[in-house]
Amino acid sequence: MPTAGQPRLLVEERRRKILDLVEKQARVTVDELVNRFGVSAVTVRGDLDALSQSGAVIRSHGGALKRVGALQDVPINVKETLHHGEKVRIGHAAAQMIRDNEIVMLDSGTTTAEVARHIKFLKLKALTVITNALNIAMELANLPHLRVIMIGGILRQMSYSLVGPHAEHTLKGLNADRLFLGVDSLDPEIGLTTPDVLEAQLNAMMIRVAREVIVVADSSKFARRNLSLIAPLDSVHKIITDDGLAPAMVAGLRQRGLDVILV
Repeated sequence: MPTAGQPRLLVEERRRKILDLVEKQARVTVDELVNRFGVSAVTVRGDLDALSQSGAVIRSHGGALKRVGALQDVPINVKETLHHGEKVRIGHAAAQMIRDNEIVMLDSGTTTAEVARHIKFLKLKALTVITNALNIAMELANLPHLRVIMIGGILRQMSYSLVGPHAEHTLKGLNADRLFLGVDSLDPEIGLTTPDVLEAQLNAMMIRVAREVIVVADSSKFARRNLSLIAPLDSVHKIITDDGLAPAMVAGLRQRGLDVILV
């Protein structure tokens, strides 16, 4: 809950910045955050307690620690607060690639949700969007020029996504011009990975039915591995990420023939 007497937006912005700090530094202290944000220790402790309860950080004496372990599946409401500015820029760049009368597929995730939000501002006459994400379908539901195809299946509450055999069966009969795929981890040696087996299987099917595969992922997702393999990198055509990605990683990906777009 927002701290008493403070606008909700300011509280959420501060907590988002705290999460970014934890992600970069692995740990933060109450004193450090008090000095950085100019708020009281009571306010900072309230922020850290709220973030801990949501699963975003591990509360420690005098501060908070980064949650570690690539196998952890993070709730979507927590993911939305991480690297938000980068995801907005990525979403805008991805949406600019979409053309009239295309069939576009959006995987579940917070970065693909930003793509959906920017689709709403495109001046298109007609567009078809295929998605397995409840939040993305609702984001686009009221646009008269846009047809939304919702893939049925088993609901994953962590990501608001529908997965499983029914979803895969539906996809077999569909085709898409472009797939915008959000991933939890991208390792140049292994490829694209995610914590959930069913999500990985559905993502692999999405790749097979799409003419062009565009990975949308902020720079924190690179050089990481997770439990379930989606596909090797040779299945990908383009990557849209933020300019925080290490130059050596960018060069290595481009040497492999990938079109890497930095925003």
